[in-house]
Amino acid sequence: MTDHFFGNSLWYLVKQSDIVTKIVLLILLVMSIFCWAIFFYKLIMFRVKRRQLEDAIAALKRVTTLEGLITTANKFTHTLPGYLISKSLVAFKHTMNKSEGELTALLTESSYERLQDSIDQTVMELVSTEEAYIPMLSVSAGASPLLGLFGTVWGLVHAFVRIGELQTADIATVAPGIAEALITTLAGLMVAIPAYVMYHYVTNKVRWTERQLFICADQISMIMRGLCTKEV
Repeated sequence: MTDHFFGNSLWYLVKQSDIVTKIVLLILLVMSIFCWAIFFYKLIMFRVKRRQLEDAIAALKRVTTLEGLITTANKFTHTLPGYLISKSLVAFKHTMNKSEGELTALLTESSYERLQDSIDQTVMELVSTEEAYIPMLSVSAGASPLLGLFGTVWGLVHAFVRIGELQTADIATVAPGIAEALITTLAGLMVAIPAYVMYHYVTNKVRWTERQLFICADQISMIMRGLCTKEV
């Protein structure tokens, strides 16, 4: 009964608010929808990619030949680790072509460093892709309380103007205006707190993905260096 009354009171305050307050509340609602959509999308994708990365790392530990590496790339095609393996194979082929058939050139420090840099750059590109939309969570966590505060200040000014017009400051006159003003602060906090938690949770997942990608990259580098050593 109390919850029903409280909900009706909030809805009444929203309906009674002026156009500026309604715009602030609408912006906060849109921000909240975007934050939750991003969070659930990232959550689903992280679960899928976690399984892919763990399976790919396990598969790479069993690879000892170039054919095995190509087979692994085909097995994980259209996945995060599959893209990394494919790009690494392209870089490996490019380095071999530069050596003009002399595989011993691949063993030089400069050649290996170029190959490693190419693989690391691919990892960073993938991490950058994983970080897409995350800034929206950070911006929402920081901006929504400020928007709520703006709405509150605007509502208080509006309430005091109404008090001046009515020439009275009793609680019955003041309370609705104050409550109407504070509703934007409440809405801002309801957006900011979940967005803040979501941002740190998703960021930690991206950092975990980054570590797994570098583990995968290290395995690829070891395999390629081993292939060159065998050939020589």
